[in-house]
Amino acid sequence: MNAAERLFLDQGVASTTIEQITAAAGVAKGSFYLHFSSKEDVVGGLRQRFVATLLDTIKAAVERRADGDWSGKLAAWATACGRGYAASARLHEIVFHDVPPPSLDGLADNILIDDLTRLLADGDQEEAWTIADARFTAVFLFNALHGVGLDAAQTGRLDVIEPRIVEHCFRLVGLPAPAVSAADDSGI
Repeated sequence: MNAAERLFLDQGVASTTIEQITAAAGVAKGSFYLHFSSKEDVVGGLRQRFVATLLDTIKAAVERRADGDWSGKLAAWATACGRGYAASARLHEIVFHDVPPPSLDGLADNILIDDLTRLLADGDQEEAWTIADARFTAVFLFNALHGVGLDAAQTGRLDVIEPRIVEHCFRLVGLPAPAVSAADDSGI
């Protein structure tokens, strides 16, 4: 998949052949077909890896926050998500837009939303904030973060957007605006 990713980033999916992928990976064409049925299958695998890698990055940022530091955890989650999308915008474009997933279900149901739902529900249970519906709030926040992260990649203005991302996340869960921006204090 690494070879395919590099080729897709360099040439695009449509211009990349299976022969180029197998040559770059140093495997026989038959080996390719043991794992994938098409280039679109490879894109699907890259899509799953993209989301899993982003989740790992987000979890690492959140885990660096102290137990009970719910505002810090939320700021770290939002900042890492925005940075992740901005840093990988071209790959995101390839795996989600050049070869779209079979449905748009991922905008309302994915492992990132599940993780954010847990964070929001746990913070609510610990009375760090009060939200009526953690899942709804997670879907709302995820889609907002997704959009502004990709916008930041296009504008090159992530440094300006990060504090605003955190401010809006805090506002949504009823926290006061942070005194220090998450970009400066997130440990990311």
